[in-house]
Amino acid sequence: MSFMAPAMVYLETTVLSYLAALLRARGLVPATVPNDALHIAVATVGGAEFLLTWNLRHLAGAIARRRIERELRRLGHEPPTICTPEELMS
Repeated sequence: MSFMAPAMVYLETTVLSYLAALLRARGLVPATVPNDALHIAVATVGGAEFLLTWNLRHLAGAIARRRIERELRRLGHEPPTICTPEELMS
């Protein structure tokens, strides 16, 4: 392990926490479900192509999905496609 590895882990953790907090602060993910915001942040920063969820209210609903994707792009990130497993398989 290089001497930079701990710094990189800290930096990635900070970016993920910041992005998740920003999604909550802007009302894109309710503050009552912080793990949903963290899932979006991890998938986005990690470069995932898809984020599968059954959460139609906060994540995969058409309006919520569009708002989340728009904000992530505005922040310079390419969002994953947020969808249900059924949508992915069709």
